Amino acid sequence: MQLQDAIKERKSVRKFTSKKPDWKKIIRAIDLTRFAPMAGNFQTIKFVLVDDKEKIKEIQAAAQQDFVGQVEYIVVAVSDYEYLRKMYPDFAEMYGRQQAGAAIQNLLLAITDMGMATCWVGWFDQNEIRRILQVPGDKFIEALLPIGFELKQNIKAPKKASLENTIFFNKYGNKFKEGKEKVSVEGA
Repeated sequence: MQLQDAIKERKSVRKFTSKKPDWKKIIRAIDLTRFAPMAGNFQTIKFVLVDDKEKIKEIQAAAQQDFVGQVEYIVVAVSDYEYLRKMYPDFAEMYGRQQAGAAIQNLLLAITDMGMATCWVGWFDQNEIRRILQVPGDKFIEALLPIGFELKQNIKAPKKASLENTIFFNKYGNKFKEGKEKVSVEGA
């Protein structure tokens, strides 16, 4: 699959088949997170691959979202800001969140490219996930990513914002480049 196709095909999936993914493919997808940009080249994000059924049930309860427990694997993204706090004391949290987002996006695209599906889950009980996975209290849980295969449904995909409502030129709100010329992707 081409990168552009993976970007366009990636979506948040909340209905999964019972087919079990190959855990080695998930490991390969996690490996691609290492290539996301990192402030000071400090690899602050770590991943916990969960396949224990009891832990998956507990994670589902902590997320209060049923679909989270419908999979054989959940990847939990955890940040460790220790080195960022030393190097960038005023910006550690911001940099950590930015690089976590970049790494998670790499993971989402890799999962899509490999024919699997997931949903970036950001709402959950932080302390409960820490307890379940024995994550130290100074680490921050960024996301839960239940991974499986999409249960195909006849649901129309949500419409994305148009390019002209996404990009501005030279100042916020200016939708035109060089006078009144509109921009289109086809000409780029």
